[in-house]
Amino acid sequence: MDSIKRYLAFVRPYWKKIMVTIVVGIMKFGIPLILPLLLKYVVDDILLSPGDASQKLKTLLYIMGTVFIIFTVVRGPIEYWRQYLAQSVSNRVLYDIRNKAFDHIQKLSLRYFHNHKAGEIISRVVNDVEQTKSFVDTGLMNIWLDLVTLLIAAGIMFSMDGWLTLVSICMFPFYGFSVKYFYSKLRSLTKVRSQALATLQAHLHERVQGVPVIKSFALEEHEQVQFDKRNRNFLDRALEHTSWNAKTFAVVNTITDISPLLVITVAGYQVINGHLTIGALVAFYAYLDRLYAPLRRLVNSSTTLTQAYASMDRVFEFFDAEYDVKDKPNAVVLPRIQGQVTFDNVSFRYLDSGDNVLKGINLEVEPGKTIALVGASGGGKSSLISLLPRFYDVRQGSLRIDGYDIRDVTMKSLRSQIGIVLQDNILFSDSIRENIMMGNPEASEEDVIAAAKAASAHDFIMELPQGYDTEIGERGVKLSGGQKQRIAIARVFLKNPRVLILDEATSALDLESEHLIQQSLEELAHNRTTFIVAHRLSTITHADQIVLIEDGQIKEQGTHQELMNSHGSYYKLFTVQNLDGAELAHEGK
Repeated sequence: MDSIKRYLAFVRPYWKKIMVTIVVGIMKFGIPLILPLLLKYVVDDILLSPGDASQKLKTLLYIMGTVFIIFTVVRGPIEYWRQYLAQSVSNRVLYDIRNKAFDHIQKLSLRYFHNHKAGEIISRVVNDVEQTKSFVDTGLMNIWLDLVTLLIAAGIMFSMDGWLTLVSICMFPFYGFSVKYFYSKLRSLTKVRSQALATLQAHLHERVQGVPVIKSFALEEHEQVQFDKRNRNFLDRALEHTSWNAKTFAVVNTITDISPLLVITVAGYQVINGHLTIGALVAFYAYLDRLYAPLRRLVNSSTTLTQAYASMDRVFEFFDAEYDVKDKPNAVVLPRIQGQVTFDNVSFRYLDSGDNVLKGINLEVEPGKTIALVGASGGGKSSLISLLPRFYDVRQGSLRIDGYDIRDVTMKSLRSQIGIVLQDNILFSDSIRENIMMGNPEASEEDVIAAAKAASAHDFIMELPQGYDTEIGERGVKLSGGQKQRIAIARVFLKNPRVLILDEATSALDLESEHLIQQSLEELAHNRTTFIVAHRLSTITHADQIVLIEDGQIKEQGTHQELMNSHGSYYKLFTVQNLDGAELAHEGK
């Protein structure tokens, strides 16, 4: 019930349209209810009554002409508006929920995405949200229309013959009991099936992205087996759901089929004894269909709504995922910064329990200076820089920019002044122009071109078939590694941040591309506070300060020459990486 209440919050803005839809729907379903009465009149008062045949024909044509006008002129537009309004409201509700879901996704911390597969998240936002649509058009509209139709039909039947009506509805209690019994389990089976589908979709999403790996290792047969396991699991859950659903329909439809048999028996007996006219029998049987057709639709609706409720549970379970990193209620907007960064006894761990990956980091960085973070993999370098844009929050100590504790400022104002270039930058399957404008969506064409030129990207862009309008494919698959990196650098140039983070920005490139991009990065870093994470130490000798991090702690700190002279861990790393190690060692002495 909690999920329903929360869902109704999305429905509430459209309650007026829903009421109009219900009124139009009552008109739609109400008009056909005149047909059994019409049939009774035609049989008893025209066909079986004494009188002149021509007069009967004239009366029949007059009556049927009026009915034809009602069904062709009046009911057509009503049918259109009933369908349009119902679908319009339900689609607008889904639009609002998906917007809310995407907003929620953007507020979740990176920790959530490390623990949940992208395909499963997509399944909840697309499949599960779509499944909830039936709650609006079925649960809030059709069920009420069917109930109104049922009540109107029952009322007309009571006016015709009260005892026969009681015979017609005597199976209702059995119907209610069976629905309650079967649908209590159907909801849990539906939820399990939805989870199996999400697992299958998540697996497929990963494998589609990893097709080059599958092909390079000739793993097609192995991956077919792995996919089949998840596909088989979904099939088993779907068949289990289908089996229970089939039992539900078998029992419920059997109950609803018994009533017409009872009515025909009792009504036939009354006609034989002269207590009921043939026209009344025919009309009553026709109304019986109007009585049980909504009831059967309610059975179908129950199945549909069970799926909707299970999907609601999954959607709001996703909405309930907490934000590990969020703005404080009194967070202030960070003004344009100079770029002074202070790590004050900072400790950090990814999990609530376990060892810290950063331990008591103290580091002062002056505006415009370049800081290189070096050390073995797993030492904590990437963890340290991930704290700057608040991808994660420090556990102990404080991290300040220009004296502001970054937890006291809004994330938007903080991140808008930080630019990041990674080893594997994510580009979107849009045009080159749109990817560069991620740095500043309001930028002019001249600004985009200037940023591309600064990143040494303009020349190769102009050689592409559509220039800046060239679509680059998912994750920039149509570009080389060096080209993707230059687009990413252009994006940061356009952003014009005060703090720059370069995380292994050239390590995956060939020497020629690295040299070209290194020049762009040096220009980008000019007069900006820059943090460089690098394994190739020859690329960071120019840094104002080099910080060696081991086991989450700062072990050495100084300029390249100072650290070489100290003959510590940095000296050893540097000499091992260079072919002229012996000569460099001699120079260090």
